[in-house]
Amino acid sequence: MKIKCLVVDDEPLAAELVATHIAKTPDLELVGTCGNAIEAFSILQREPIDLLFLDIQMPRMTGWDLLRSLPTKPYVVITTAYREYALDGYDFDVLDFLLKPITLERFMKAIGKFHQRKAMPAEVPPSVSDSYEQSYKYFKVNREMKKVFLKDILYIESLKDYVRIKTDKESLITYQRISYLEEKLPEDKFLRVHKSFIVAVDKIASLGSNTVKIKDKEIPIGRNYKMNVTKLTAAGQ
Repeated sequence: MKIKCLVVDDEPLAAELVATHIAKTPDLELVGTCGNAIEAFSILQREPIDLLFLDIQMPRMTGWDLLRSLPTKPYVVITTAYREYALDGYDFDVLDFLLKPITLERFMKAIGKFHQRKAMPAEVPPSVSDSYEQSYKYFKVNREMKKVFLKDILYIESLKDYVRIKTDKESLITYQRISYLEEKLPEDKFLRVHKSFIVAVDKIASLGSNTVKIKDKEIPIGRNYKMNVTKLTAAGQ
């Protein structure tokens, strides 16, 4: 079965180049090209799309606006002339980030990432009361996909473009943004206490006025996150 692709770009030449690369790839099928995000939104509501090639800067509705509006998203490859958008892509879990003009070699690398992501084992969603004990996520660590059970996480620390995931047994560093993980982790189990820290609620040993303690690690409470900790304290009374 072919991979159904949609190209969204207000630059006709850029859209045509991506469409040409798609045509040269046997397992890809071009469903259509759109000159704006509004037209793309309409197609995404009625057509099953596997892979979305998306520009960011477009009139009336940006590529980020389009992604925010979609209840379910296909795999997304960002295509843009602006390198500074790369970090924002991690908030939307984009598959790859291609700088224009896009070469066929770089395009094929993105397609390889698509196949790798599709082949990854599915995460276990916490949907029933005891499912959290079995819930896990995969993180890329040293070219391997490392399986981490959520119940084992003590805290997560931001290291700019990376995060450190601390468990009782190990400390893992992976290329990810802490804001993305905050959205993906169950909010009743994890709490953002600082711009650089997310903690596991059930691992908190003690609470101070400016710190939380997990094991022997004292973690600062950020000024903008004190309300989160206050709500946690109130819930425990």
